[in-house]
Amino acid sequence: MSMNTSVKSTALEPGPGASFFHKLTSNYGMVLLTLALFLLFVLLRPDTFASLLNFQLLASSKSVLLILAIAVTIPMVAGKIDLSVGYGVGLWQVMALSWQMHGLDYRLTIFLVLIGGGVIGLLNALLVELAQVDAFIATLATGQVIYAITYWYTGGQQVTDSQGERALYFDELTRWTLGPIPGPFVIALVLALVVWLVLDYMPVGRYLYAVGANPAAARLTGIPRRKYVVGAMVASGMLTGLAGILLASRQAGVAQANIGPEFLLPALAAAFLGSTTIRPGRVNGLGTILGVAITTIGISGLQQVFPGQFFLEPLFNGLTLVAAITIASMATRKRVSRADSAPVTAKPPGPEPLDTQAIASVEHEASEARAAESGKDTQ
Repeated sequence: MSMNTSVKSTALEPGPGASFFHKLTSNYGMVLLTLALFLLFVLLRPDTFASLLNFQLLASSKSVLLILAIAVTIPMVAGKIDLSVGYGVGLWQVMALSWQMHGLDYRLTIFLVLIGGGVIGLLNALLVELAQVDAFIATLATGQVIYAITYWYTGGQQVTDSQGERALYFDELTRWTLGPIPGPFVIALVLALVVWLVLDYMPVGRYLYAVGANPAAARLTGIPRRKYVVGAMVASGMLTGLAGILLASRQAGVAQANIGPEFLLPALAAAFLGSTTIRPGRVNGLGTILGVAITTIGISGLQQVFPGQFFLEPLFNGLTLVAAITIASMATRKRVSRADSAPVTAKPPGPEPLDTQAIASVEHEASEARAAESGKDTQ
Protein backbone atom coordinates (compact mmCIF):
# COMPACT_ATOMS: atom_id res chain seq x y z
CA MET A 1 0.00 0.00 0.00
CA SER A 2 1.46 3.32 -1.01
CA MET A 3 0.33 6.87 -1.30
CA ASN A 4 1.81 10.06 -2.68
CA THR A 5 2.14 12.33 0.33
CA SER A 6 4.38 14.88 -1.31
CA VAL A 7 3.67 18.43 -0.18
CA LYS A 8 3.75 19.40 -3.84
CA SER A 9 0.98 17.02 -4.85
CA THR A 10 -1.78 19.56 -4.31
CA ALA A 11 0.15 22.65 -5.34
CA LEU A 12 0.42 24.34 -8.72
CA GLU A 13 4.13 25.03 -8.83
CA PRO A 14 5.78 25.32 -12.26
CA GLY A 15 7.43 22.19 -13.59
CA PRO A 16 11.17 21.59 -13.93
CA GLY A 17 11.26 23.05 -17.43
CA ALA A 18 9.60 26.34 -16.52
CA SER A 19 11.51 29.57 -16.98
CA PHE A 20 12.98 31.48 -14.06
CA PHE A 21 10.57 34.37 -14.60
CA HIS A 22 7.58 32.00 -14.59
CA LYS A 23 8.76 30.35 -11.37
CA LEU A 24 9.41 33.72 -9.78
CA THR A 25 6.01 35.19 -10.59
CA SER A 26 4.06 31.98 -9.86
CA ASN A 27 5.66 31.15 -6.52
CA TYR A 28 6.74 34.54 -5.27
CA GLY A 29 4.49 37.03 -7.03
CA MET A 30 2.84 37.93 -3.72
CA VAL A 31 6.26 38.47 -2.16
CA LEU A 32 7.12 40.90 -4.94
CA LEU A 33 3.77 42.65 -4.51
CA THR A 34 4.40 43.00 -0.75
CA LEU A 35 7.81 44.52 -1.37
CA ALA A 36 6.34 46.87 -3.99
CA LEU A 37 3.64 48.06 -1.58
CA PHE A 38 6.21 48.57 1.15
CA LEU A 39 8.46 50.65 -1.12
CA LEU A 40 5.48 52.66 -2.37
CA PHE A 41 4.41 53.70 1.13
CA VAL A 42 8.02 54.34 2.14
CA LEU A 43 8.25 56.84 -0.70
CA LEU A 44 4.89 58.42 0.11
CA ARG A 45 5.40 58.60 3.90
CA PRO A 46 9.14 58.24 4.56
CA ASP A 47 9.03 59.88 8.01
CA THR A 48 6.31 57.70 9.52
CA PHE A 49 5.80 54.48 7.58
CA ALA A 50 9.40 53.27 7.56
CA SER A 51 10.07 54.22 11.19
CA LEU A 52 10.98 51.75 13.92
CA LEU A 53 8.07 52.99 16.02
CA ASN A 54 5.59 52.16 13.24
CA PHE A 55 7.06 48.68 12.92
CA GLN A 56 6.81 48.08 16.66
CA LEU A 57 3.22 49.28 16.79
CA LEU A 58 2.17 47.15 13.83
CA ALA A 59 4.07 44.06 15.01
CA SER A 60 2.53 44.27 18.46
CA SER A 61 -1.03 44.97 17.32
CA LYS A 62 -1.07 42.38 14.51
CA SER A 63 0.35 39.49 16.54
CA VAL A 64 -3.17 38.41 17.54
CA LEU A 65 -4.23 38.51 13.88
CA LEU A 66 -1.27 36.33 12.88
CA ILE A 67 -2.17 33.70 15.48
CA LEU A 68 -5.80 33.71 14.35
CA ALA A 69 -4.74 33.43 10.70
CA ILE A 70 -2.70 30.33 11.61
CA ALA A 71 -5.72 29.03 13.56
CA VAL A 72 -7.78 29.36 10.37
CA THR A 73 -5.05 27.83 8.20
CA ILE A 74 -4.80 24.48 9.99
CA PRO A 75 -8.42 23.36 9.39
CA MET A 76 -8.23 24.70 5.83
CA VAL A 77 -5.34 22.31 5.16
CA ALA A 78 -7.68 19.46 6.16
CA GLY A 79 -10.38 20.79 3.84
CA LYS A 80 -12.46 22.50 6.55
CA ILE A 81 -13.02 26.10 7.55
CA ASP A 82 -13.42 27.50 11.05
CA LEU A 83 -15.47 30.70 11.22
CA SER A 84 -15.77 30.62 15.01
CA VAL A 85 -12.27 31.97 15.66
CA GLY A 86 -13.30 35.64 15.51
CA TYR A 87 -16.07 35.11 18.06
CA GLY A 88 -13.91 32.81 20.17
CA VAL A 89 -11.13 35.34 20.62
CA GLY A 90 -13.72 37.82 21.90
CA LEU A 91 -14.99 35.36 24.52
CA TRP A 92 -11.57 34.26 25.70
CA GLN A 93 -10.16 37.77 26.13
CA VAL A 94 -13.17 38.50 28.36
CA MET A 95 -12.72 35.31 30.38
CA ALA A 96 -8.94 35.74 30.68
CA LEU A 97 -9.52 39.02 32.50
CA SER A 98 -12.77 38.20 34.30
CA TRP A 99 -11.54 34.97 35.90
CA GLN A 100 -8.57 36.79 37.38
CA MET A 101 -10.89 39.45 38.76
CA HIS A 102 -12.79 36.62 40.50
CA GLY A 103 -9.64 35.42 42.22
CA LEU A 104 -8.19 32.76 39.91
CA ASP A 105 -4.43 32.61 39.53
CA TYR A 106 -3.32 33.92 36.13
CA ARG A 107 -1.54 30.64 35.32
CA LEU A 108 -4.69 28.66 36.01
CA THR A 109 -6.63 31.19 33.95
CA ILE A 110 -4.30 30.70 30.98
CA PHE A 111 -4.64 26.92 31.29
CA LEU A 112 -8.44 27.08 31.46
CA VAL A 113 -8.66 29.39 28.45
CA LEU A 114 -6.49 27.06 26.35
CA ILE A 115 -8.53 24.04 27.41
CA GLY A 116 -11.76 25.94 26.75
CA GLY A 117 -10.57 26.82 23.27
CA GLY A 118 -9.77 23.17 22.63
CA VAL A 119 -13.25 22.15 23.85
CA ILE A 120 -14.91 24.55 21.40
CA GLY A 121 -12.72 23.13 18.64
CA LEU A 122 -13.81 19.63 19.65
CA LEU A 123 -17.48 20.65 19.55
CA ASN A 124 -16.95 22.05 16.06
CA ALA A 125 -15.31 18.79 15.03
CA LEU A 126 -18.20 16.73 16.42
CA LEU A 127 -20.68 18.80 14.45
CA VAL A 128 -18.62 18.46 11.29
CA GLU A 129 -17.64 14.79 11.59
CA LEU A 130 -20.40 13.06 13.57
CA ALA A 131 -23.41 15.18 12.65
CA GLN A 132 -22.03 15.71 9.12
CA VAL A 133 -22.88 19.42 9.17
CA ASP A 134 -21.02 21.53 6.63
CA ALA A 135 -18.03 23.14 8.35
CA PHE A 136 -18.97 26.61 7.10
CA ILE A 137 -22.46 26.38 8.62
CA ALA A 138 -21.39 24.54 11.78
CA THR A 139 -18.62 26.92 12.78
CA LEU A 140 -20.64 30.00 11.86
CA ALA A 141 -23.46 28.76 14.10
CA THR A 142 -21.01 27.95 16.88
CA GLY A 143 -19.54 31.42 16.54
CA GLN A 144 -22.94 33.03 16.94
CA VAL A 145 -23.57 31.01 20.10
CA ILE A 146 -20.18 32.07 21.46
CA TYR A 147 -20.99 35.68 20.63
CA ALA A 148 -24.29 35.38 22.48
CA ILE A 149 -22.55 33.87 25.53
CA THR A 150 -20.06 36.74 25.54
CA TYR A 151 -22.84 39.32 25.48
CA TRP A 152 -24.81 37.44 28.16
CA TYR A 153 -21.79 37.20 30.45
CA THR A 154 -20.80 40.85 30.10
CA GLY A 155 -24.26 42.33 29.69
CA GLY A 156 -22.98 43.97 26.53
CA GLN A 157 -20.59 46.13 28.57
CA GLN A 158 -16.82 46.19 28.65
CA VAL A 159 -15.11 44.43 31.55
CA THR A 160 -12.72 46.75 33.38
CA ASP A 161 -10.24 45.80 36.08
CA SER A 162 -10.38 49.15 37.87
CA GLN A 163 -9.08 47.66 41.15
CA GLY A 164 -5.98 46.08 39.63
CA GLU A 165 -6.99 42.52 40.57
CA ARG A 166 -5.26 40.90 37.61
CA ALA A 167 -1.69 39.67 38.00
CA LEU A 168 1.12 41.98 36.95
CA TYR A 169 2.79 39.03 35.26
CA PHE A 170 -0.26 38.69 33.02
CA ASP A 171 0.36 42.13 31.52
CA GLU A 172 4.03 41.24 31.10
CA LEU A 173 3.05 38.61 28.54
CA THR A 174 2.81 41.38 25.94
CA ARG A 175 5.22 43.97 27.38
CA TRP A 176 8.50 42.15 26.96
CA THR A 177 10.68 42.65 23.91
CA LEU A 178 13.47 40.85 22.10
CA GLY A 179 15.69 43.81 21.29
CA PRO A 180 13.46 46.16 19.28
CA ILE A 181 10.98 43.38 18.43
CA PRO A 182 7.79 43.22 20.56
CA GLY A 183 7.31 40.00 22.49
CA PRO A 184 3.81 39.18 21.16
CA PHE A 185 5.13 39.31 17.62
CA VAL A 186 7.95 36.91 18.56
CA ILE A 187 5.41 34.48 20.03
CA ALA A 188 3.14 34.70 16.98
CA LEU A 189 6.00 34.38 14.48
CA VAL A 190 7.53 31.37 16.24
CA LEU A 191 4.13 29.64 16.32
CA ALA A 192 3.59 30.37 12.64
CA LEU A 193 7.02 28.98 11.72
CA VAL A 194 6.44 25.86 13.81
CA VAL A 195 3.10 25.26 12.07
CA TRP A 196 4.79 25.74 8.69
CA LEU A 197 7.52 23.21 9.55
CA VAL A 198 4.99 20.68 10.83
CA LEU A 199 2.74 21.04 7.78
CA ASP A 200 5.52 20.91 5.20
CA TYR A 201 8.11 18.56 6.69
CA MET A 202 6.39 16.16 9.10
CA PRO A 203 4.12 13.18 8.36
CA VAL A 204 1.18 14.71 10.23
CA GLY A 205 1.28 17.67 7.88
CA ARG A 206 1.41 15.49 4.79
CA TYR A 207 -1.53 13.44 6.04
CA LEU A 208 -3.51 16.62 6.70
CA TYR A 209 -2.86 17.73 3.12
CA ALA A 210 -3.90 14.29 1.85
CA VAL A 211 -7.13 14.46 3.86
CA GLY A 212 -7.89 17.93 2.54
CA ALA A 213 -7.09 17.04 -1.07
CA ASN A 214 -9.07 13.78 -1.28
CA PRO A 215 -10.80 12.48 1.87
CA ALA A 216 -12.03 9.28 0.21
CA ALA A 217 -8.60 8.34 -1.10
CA ALA A 218 -7.04 9.16 2.27
CA ARG A 219 -9.48 6.82 4.01
CA LEU A 220 -8.86 4.00 1.53
CA THR A 221 -5.11 4.28 2.01
CA GLY A 222 -5.40 3.84 5.76
CA ILE A 223 -5.18 7.42 7.00
CA PRO A 224 -7.51 7.97 9.99
CA ARG A 225 -9.19 10.94 8.36
CA ARG A 226 -11.54 11.70 11.22
CA LYS A 227 -8.71 11.85 13.75
CA TYR A 228 -6.81 14.41 11.71
CA VAL A 229 -9.87 16.59 11.13
CA VAL A 230 -10.67 16.56 14.86
CA GLY A 231 -7.04 17.37 15.68
CA ALA A 232 -7.04 20.29 13.24
CA MET A 233 -10.23 21.77 14.72
CA VAL A 234 -8.99 21.35 18.31
CA ALA A 235 -5.65 22.99 17.42
CA SER A 236 -7.56 25.87 15.85
CA GLY A 237 -9.61 26.32 19.02
CA MET A 238 -6.55 26.30 21.29
CA LEU A 239 -4.76 28.85 19.13
CA THR A 240 -7.88 31.01 19.32
CA GLY A 241 -7.68 30.79 23.12
CA LEU A 242 -4.02 31.83 23.02
CA ALA A 243 -4.93 34.81 20.85
CA GLY A 244 -7.58 35.80 23.40
CA ILE A 245 -5.00 35.64 26.20
CA LEU A 246 -2.58 37.92 24.35
CA LEU A 247 -5.39 40.30 23.43
CA ALA A 248 -6.50 40.58 27.06
CA SER A 249 -2.91 41.10 28.21
CA ARG A 250 -2.31 43.82 25.63
CA GLN A 251 -5.43 45.76 26.61
CA ALA A 252 -4.21 46.15 30.21
CA GLY A 253 -7.34 45.54 32.22
CA VAL A 254 -10.07 46.24 29.66
CA ALA A 255 -12.03 43.62 27.69
CA GLN A 256 -14.78 44.49 25.22
CA ALA A 257 -17.62 42.13 24.38
CA ASN A 258 -17.82 43.05 20.69
CA ILE A 259 -14.16 43.12 19.76
CA GLY A 260 -13.78 39.58 18.41
CA PRO A 261 -15.61 39.48 15.06
CA GLU A 262 -13.48 42.27 13.59
CA PHE A 263 -10.56 39.79 13.49
CA LEU A 264 -12.40 37.18 11.42
CA LEU A 265 -12.33 38.75 7.97
CA PRO A 266 -8.61 39.76 8.07
CA ALA A 267 -7.67 36.26 9.29
CA LEU A 268 -9.60 34.62 6.46
CA ALA A 269 -8.15 37.04 3.92
CA ALA A 270 -4.60 36.27 5.09
CA ALA A 271 -5.15 32.50 4.90
CA PHE A 272 -6.69 32.67 1.41
CA LEU A 273 -3.94 35.00 0.23
CA GLY A 274 -1.42 32.52 1.57
CA SER A 275 -2.77 29.86 -0.78
CA THR A 276 -1.76 31.97 -3.78
CA THR A 277 1.95 32.19 -2.98
CA ILE A 278 4.99 30.11 -2.01
CA ARG A 279 3.01 26.92 -2.78
CA PRO A 280 0.39 28.34 -5.15
CA GLY A 281 -2.90 26.48 -5.07
CA ARG A 282 -2.37 25.13 -1.57
CA VAL A 283 -2.84 26.66 1.88
CA ASN A 284 0.56 26.92 3.60
CA GLY A 285 2.08 28.44 6.72
CA LEU A 286 4.60 30.75 5.06
CA GLY A 287 1.92 32.03 2.72
CA THR A 288 -0.31 32.87 5.68
CA ILE A 289 2.51 34.87 7.29
CA LEU A 290 2.90 36.75 4.02
CA GLY A 291 -0.85 37.27 3.80
CA VAL A 292 -0.86 38.95 7.22
CA ALA A 293 2.13 41.06 6.16
CA ILE A 294 0.53 42.36 2.96
CA THR A 295 -2.76 43.22 4.67
CA THR A 296 -0.91 44.97 7.49
CA ILE A 297 1.29 46.96 5.10
CA GLY A 298 -1.61 47.84 2.83
CA ILE A 299 -3.96 49.03 5.57
CA SER A 300 -1.30 50.91 7.53
CA GLY A 301 0.02 52.61 4.41
CA LEU A 302 -3.41 53.67 3.20
CA GLN A 303 -4.35 55.02 6.61
CA GLN A 304 -1.21 57.13 6.69
CA VAL A 305 -1.68 58.40 3.15
CA PHE A 306 -5.40 59.09 3.73
CA PRO A 307 -5.68 59.81 7.46
CA GLY A 308 -9.08 59.72 9.11
CA GLN A 309 -10.70 57.55 6.43
CA PHE A 310 -12.02 54.75 8.63
CA PHE A 311 -13.66 52.88 5.78
CA LEU A 312 -10.27 51.96 4.30
CA GLU A 313 -9.63 48.96 6.56
CA PRO A 314 -12.90 47.06 5.91
CA LEU A 315 -12.72 48.01 2.23
CA PHE A 316 -9.16 46.71 1.88
CA ASN A 317 -9.99 43.51 3.79
CA GLY A 318 -13.10 42.87 1.71
CA LEU A 319 -11.41 43.46 -1.64
CA THR A 320 -8.42 41.38 -0.57
CA LEU A 321 -10.63 38.47 0.45
CA VAL A 322 -12.56 38.59 -2.83
CA ALA A 323 -9.32 38.67 -4.82
CA ALA A 324 -7.79 35.83 -2.79
CA ILE A 325 -10.86 33.58 -3.13
CA THR A 326 -11.02 34.29 -6.87
CA ILE A 327 -7.36 33.40 -7.36
CA ALA A 328 -7.73 30.27 -5.20
CA SER A 329 -10.80 29.16 -7.19
CA MET A 330 -8.98 29.66 -10.48
CA ALA A 331 -6.05 27.65 -9.11
CA THR A 332 -8.40 24.82 -8.11
CA ARG A 333 -9.92 24.70 -11.58
CA LYS A 334 -6.45 24.68 -13.09
CA ARG A 335 -5.43 21.76 -10.87
CA VAL A 336 -8.52 19.78 -11.83
CA SER A 337 -7.99 20.54 -15.51
CA ARG A 338 -4.36 19.48 -15.30
CA ALA A 339 -5.34 16.24 -13.56
CA ASP A 340 -7.99 15.47 -16.18
CA SER A 341 -5.56 16.06 -19.04
CA ALA A 342 -2.78 13.93 -17.55
CA PRO A 343 -1.97 10.84 -19.71
CA VAL A 344 -3.04 7.48 -18.32
CA THR A 345 -0.10 5.09 -17.95
CA ALA A 346 -0.37 1.36 -18.47
CA LYS A 347 -0.80 -0.76 -15.37
CA PRO A 348 2.24 -2.85 -14.42
CA PRO A 349 1.75 -6.63 -14.25
CA GLY A 350 0.93 -8.18 -10.93
CA PRO A 351 -1.71 -7.65 -8.27
CA GLU A 352 -3.31 -4.23 -7.88
CA PRO A 353 -2.48 -2.11 -4.83
CA LEU A 354 -4.84 -2.42 -1.90
CA ASP A 355 -6.49 0.96 -2.35
CA THR A 356 -7.23 0.27 -6.02
CA GLN A 357 -8.78 -3.07 -5.13
CA ALA A 358 -10.96 -1.39 -2.55
CA ILE A 359 -12.15 1.17 -5.06
CA ALA A 360 -12.89 -1.55 -7.62
CA SER A 361 -14.82 -3.54 -5.01
CA VAL A 362 -16.94 -0.53 -4.11
CA GLU A 363 -17.66 0.17 -7.77
CA HIS A 364 -18.60 -3.50 -8.36
CA GLU A 365 -21.02 -3.51 -5.42
CA ALA A 366 -22.59 -0.28 -6.63
CA SER A 367 -22.98 -1.76 -10.13
CA GLU A 368 -24.71 -4.88 -8.76
CA ALA A 369 -27.02 -2.72 -6.65
CA ARG A 370 -27.99 -0.64 -9.68
CA ALA A 371 -28.65 -3.81 -11.71
CA ALA A 372 -30.85 -5.28 -8.99
CA GLU A 373 -32.80 -2.04 -8.73
CA SER A 374 -33.24 -1.99 -12.50
CA GLY A 375 -34.59 -5.57 -12.37
CA LYS A 376 -37.17 -4.59 -9.77
CA ASP A 377 -38.34 -1.69 -11.90
CA THR A 378 -38.72 -3.99 -14.94
CA GLN A 379 -40.82 -6.48 -12.99
